[in-house]
Amino acid sequence: MVVVGAIGIVLGGVWFQMLVVFVTAVMVWELWMMIAPDRPTPGMLMTALTASVMSGQLAVTESWALALFLIVPFVGASQLKVERTAFFLFALAIPVAGYGLIHFRVDFGFVWLLWLMSVVIITDVFGYFAGRTFGGPKFWPSISPKKTWSGTTAGWVGAGIVGFVFTLFTNAGLSIIVMSMVLSFASQMGDIAESALKRRMKAKDSSTLIPGHGGLFDRFDALLGAALFMLVATALFNIPGVNF
Repeated sequence: MVVVGAIGIVLGGVWFQMLVVFVTAVMVWELWMMIAPDRPTPGMLMTALTASVMSGQLAVTESWALALFLIVPFVGASQLKVERTAFFLFALAIPVAGYGLIHFRVDFGFVWLLWLMSVVIITDVFGYFAGRTFGGPKFWPSISPKKTWSGTTAGWVGAGIVGFVFTLFTNAGLSIIVMSMVLSFASQMGDIAESALKRRMKAKDSSTLIPGHGGLFDRFDALLGAALFMLVATALFNIPGVNF
C-alpha cells in the first residue's frame, strides 16, 4: 500500500486521481457495510456512484460542481432505515477529502502533499510507540480506549519535527512547525471520528479487505481528517509559511 501510494503521489496527474477515486469509493462501500451489512447490493451501487461523481467532478472546474458531492450522501441516506445522519456526514466527508488531496497535488505540488502525508504518518507512528512505551491516562476512553495522552502528545511533537525538517529545504517559514502540529491534531480527530463510528456500529474494523489490518477506512481515517482540515484552512485563510 505504501509503495502504490508513493508511486501515485510522485506521478501525480491521472494516476494519482485514479488512486484517490478508487480509495474513496471503497471507503464509502465500507461505510455502507458497517451500517447495513445485510444489504450489500446498495453498498456496491454507492461505490459505483461515488466513483462516477468523483470522476465527473474532476472533469468540471466550475465551483457549482461541488454540489455533485451531495448526490451520494442523499441517495445513500434515503435508502437507509438507520444511521442516516452518520452515513450522510461520512459519505460527504470522504469524497470531499479525496477531492482535496487531488487539488493539493495539482495546485500545491508534490512537496506540499509530501508534507501533509509525512505529518499524518509521523503522528501515527510517534503516537503508537509513545502510547505503548509510556501509557498513562486515556485520551478519549469512551470512544477510543487504546489512545493515551502520551501518544497523542508524542504525535504533536513528531509533527512539529516534520515541520522543522521542511523548513530546512523549502521556503516554508517557521510557522509551518505550528501548522504541522495543528494538522496532527486534525488527523487524530479523523481517527477518533472513525473510531466513534465503529464503536457505534459495534464493528472492530471497517472491513476485512486488508488481512490483519481491517479496511481502507481504517488506514486512511487520519488522512481524511487532515485533508478536510487543510481544504477548509487553505480555502478560508492565507496561511503563512505553508506556501512552498
